[in-house]
Amino acid sequence: MAEKLLVISDMWGVKKGLWITSYFGYLQQYYDIQFYDCQQLGNIDELVNTKENLHKAFVEGGIDTAVAHLLKKETAPCHVLAFSTGGTIAWKAGLKGLPMKSLTAVSATRVRFETERPDCTLDLIYGECDEFKPGMKWAKQIGADLNVIPNFGHELYSDEKIISEVCMNLLNKVIKKAV
Repeated sequence: MAEKLLVISDMWGVKKGLWITSYFGYLQQYYDIQFYDCQQLGNIDELVNTKENLHKAFVEGGIDTAVAHLLKKETAPCHVLAFSTGGTIAWKAGLKGLPMKSLTAVSATRVRFETERPDCTLDLIYGECDEFKPGMKWAKQIGADLNVIPNFGHELYSDEKIISEVCMNLLNKVIKKAV
């Protein structure tokens, strides 16, 4: 039986997320995937989908709403792959009891404001050029390693090279167990 993998989008959800299908292509054969669109989880209904409007909607309650909905929907231990705002949602849900075996969070910059970490294996991936990535001091205080990829910015998760590397790391979690 395949391990469960929750995939949580960035703040754009499926509206600008064609890149997410590349992750599914790699992972769907080995994981039972449950996909969540951040905007739907957070009840975000912005008529003007600008970066600023979406960011404000998530910060002013959307993240907390998404966490509450995720906790109601998921009760079994699982792996989580989450992008940007989705990573923050997964992190906060983990702190409130979402049973995570692992959290792979790509460009989850708002976790830099957290003072606790979820009780699971963490893989935190950031682009070197992402001005809002957490610093090494934060990582040391929280007890996490940061995987900082040179020459990439915030949306590195939509790059085919990064998609391949992230997926290979996730596949190693389940393929090694099967052998």
